[in-house]
Amino acid sequence: MAEKKQGAKAAAARVAVLRPETNGEGKVAEPSRDCPLCPRLVAYREENRRKWPEWFNAPVPSFGPLSARLLVVGLAPGLKGANRTGRPFTGDFAGTLLYETLIKSGFARGTYGASPDDGLELIDCRIVNAVRCAPPKNLPDPSEIITCNAFLRAELQGMPHLEAVLALGHVAHLAVLKAYGLGHGAYRFRHGAVHALPDGLLLVDSYHVSRYNTQTGRLTAAMFEAVVAGLAQRLARAA
Repeated sequence: MAEKKQGAKAAAARVAVLRPETNGEGKVAEPSRDCPLCPRLVAYREENRRKWPEWFNAPVPSFGPLSARLLVVGLAPGLKGANRTGRPFTGDFAGTLLYETLIKSGFARGTYGASPDDGLELIDCRIVNAVRCAPPKNLPDPSEIITCNAFLRAELQGMPHLEAVLALGHVAHLAVLKAYGLGHGAYRFRHGAVHALPDGLLLVDSYHVSRYNTQTGRLTAAMFEAVVAGLAQRLARAA
């Protein structure tokens, strides 16, 4: 019970530190469909709209309940994945590993069908990308990561029960630290690392679930499942 009260106090402290950035309706502020903030991404978005007008082709919103205790942070939407479907990690290889692992560890219910209408439901988990728009060659510029950080900060601020963040890759790791105003010197990225931030939040690192990482053996399904299972155990003990 004492641990639960301490967790609630830490979450309240994070809300105070990050400052409210909501849309006035109790929801986290999201970039508009035609967000103009990053010229290079805007040009790429318009190009993709001309090529594939039936695709989503817009900043991809978060997926999952704001009441969740776990936030998964990725890099950016894949061109033919989330940029096409409009749901994070949906429609490409990365989503298969991510969602099937979340299902195994109890953070999701249903069957991942690589489509937003597959009925998959996240449980005590929410997913967002550090950069909301698909970048050319799947690589956002540093300036784009910085610009979009305000939306990640709003996500963190808008989750009152947040206890842990799973950063998928080094860029996501750095983006979370930036959103909290923390330097990375004391929180080095390492697969499987668990960092306790000053306010009590856990920042957990994993290599990104990209096809490249899995094909090269840098990340295996077993490695990723171990990280997510460990997170589930930690949150279960804190409940």
